[in-house]
Amino acid sequence: MDRSRLHDTVLAGVVAMASVALFVLYGPERLQAEGLPVHGMRPPDALGGLLVVLACAPIVVRRRWPLSALWAGLLPETLLSSLGYGTGTSSLSGMVLLYSVASHRGLAISLVALVVSLVAYLAGAAAGPVGPVAWNQYVIVAVVLVAVWGAGRSLRLRRAYMEELKDRAARLERAHAADTRAARAEERSRIARELHDVVAHHVSVMTVQAAAARRVLATDPELAREALSAVEHTGRLAMTEMRNIVGVLRTDAQAELGPQPAVRDLPALAELMREAGLPVRLQVEGTEVALPAGVDLAAYRTVQEALTNSLRHAGAGAKATVTVRYEPGELDVRVEDDGVGAAAGEPRSAGHGLVGIRERVTLYGGILNIGPLPGGGFEVRARFPLKDGQ
Repeated sequence: MDRSRLHDTVLAGVVAMASVALFVLYGPERLQAEGLPVHGMRPPDALGGLLVVLACAPIVVRRRWPLSALWAGLLPETLLSSLGYGTGTSSLSGMVLLYSVASHRGLAISLVALVVSLVAYLAGAAAGPVGPVAWNQYVIVAVVLVAVWGAGRSLRLRRAYMEELKDRAARLERAHAADTRAARAEERSRIARELHDVVAHHVSVMTVQAAAARRVLATDPELAREALSAVEHTGRLAMTEMRNIVGVLRTDAQAELGPQPAVRDLPALAELMREAGLPVRLQVEGTEVALPAGVDLAAYRTVQEALTNSLRHAGAGAKATVTVRYEPGELDVRVEDDGVGAAAGEPRSAGHGLVGIRERVTLYGGILNIGPLPGGGFEVRARFPLKDGQ
């Protein structure tokens, strides 16, 4: 037996004992001594006591079948009144059962239960042999029944409100979990883009420098040593940037954080590309303004990837020009080279690097143009909108 059934069984026993006590104590003699009308009222006997117990027994199943329990309890209660045992003898069980219907069933069913309870009381009082009852007693009974019904409805509404709060909390928790997963996926995508840009750029530079060192190793050891030193320096830069990017994923130690590269770091990038063998000219036009961090990083990565592609594909003797123009409400970044690779029709717009650039520029509402120049060479141009003066 579950706990709720045990509680209802105990409640049924308590209500039955209280009802039987009232049935025995308030017989015709006691009521007549108090000046109440008892004409036609039967004294307590075994049949009446049995009916009282039968009226209280359905309380045991009041949670599982509240409406059926109410019907089963109203029948012996109505018989008590009809046989002359008086009205209200087992009213305790009737109130408990009406409360149960109101607290466990919908509004329509609970209203039907209230009306049936009132009709059953009136029918039993009218059919019984007891003398006429004052009208105010009917009003009192009706008020008590309505109050019990209202208490049951209040409990049901409160229970529904609490369930709604729990359901809302569960929905919010699921939504928070979904947002967390989306944020993690976005962060993984961002880290993947950063890693690609860092690795692709620095590895390309290291490859070119290592090839130059190999070519002059026998004829000019000093120049080869310089090239190898540049390879070492570039590798250290790559490791530092990678450590900064993936450091946020470390859980066993404090991440080594550092500032992200920005447009202010383009001169150092241009110098690194010159050491790798690609002459780069950097020019800044317009009045410099403070850029949003995301746009600042995206502009730098755009130039970095464009120069890396020029280093790979433009061919020997190619030169590159980086132009950063600050315009009202816009940042214009352009990278051009005059390499023969592009003139020869090499498919320079393919690869994950330029796709990553497009994703970066689109993320900040910018416009990206990639393609060969009419007179030869290749161009990567990104325009970022700036709002509120930034």
